[in-house]
Amino acid sequence: MKKHKNEAQLLKLALSVGTQFAVKRGYKDFGKGISPKDKVECIYRLLVKDKLITPLPEDKEHGPGMKHRLILWIVKQLPKDHELLQ
Repeated sequence: MKKHKNEAQLLKLALSVGTQFAVKRGYKDFGKGISPKDKVECIYRLLVKDKLITPLPEDKEHGPGMKHRLILWIVKQLPKDHELLQ
């Protein structure tokens, strides 16, 4: 997996945008009791269901792989001159 320079910030942004996307789709907002790991999995599965990202093979469907897919998804959404892509 190719690492991005600002991976932690990109994941944070992906979770924020993914949460907004889920709420617009009719899901309830994630409460404070939901762990970041669960947020990653929920947003990943929603994006896969809506065919916005390609799913991982079942044997590689784990935390780091899901995080990487969310990072790749948000990188594609950002303009090329965005500060997190520099």
